[in-house]
Amino acid sequence: MSFNLQPTTLADKLIRLVPLKEEDFEALYAVASDPLIWEQHPNKDRYKREVFQNFFQGAIESKGAFIVYEQASGQVVGSSRYYDFDETNNSVTVGYTFIGRDYWGKGHNKALKKLMFDYAFQFVDHITLHIGATNFRSQKAIEKLGAKKIDEIEVAYYGEPVKLNFVYQVAKKDWAV
Repeated sequence: MSFNLQPTTLADKLIRLVPLKEEDFEALYAVASDPLIWEQHPNKDRYKREVFQNFFQGAIESKGAFIVYEQASGQVVGSSRYYDFDETNNSVTVGYTFIGRDYWGKGHNKALKKLMFDYAFQFVDHITLHIGATNFRSQKAIEKLGAKKIDEIEVAYYGEPVKLNFVYQVAKKDWAV
């Protein structure tokens, strides 16, 4: 069975992940246009329309991105994606995640990671995450899920400047959330 980076839908009682499409731009930008979402992110100006358009285009081209909806309200929560699938090392990276502030601290990020990790661990043994060196909120959240920091690298996001990121990893054998 091969790893489809963009399965039709992943869902639980709280959220639903649907493959990102071009026509999702306005709904997703409505969430992403909040500067406070990006305040700890290496690319702090992603709330600007032209910067977000570049980010969104990278998401579409990745063929692994999702728009996330809250099940109860149908509202857009945010986005995440799979990328850098590595058959040789039996791993995939999860990232480019952002969630609207209305959903912070309410279990949406944990549900999102659980759905993505549970699906990916059917095909890979390791999941990596690249998290900005100054994105303490995301570092803390992923550490709560059992991820371990394994490296520091410089990453150039799609068409954006190089920034320092921490590399975290979760092993299938340790995944128990």
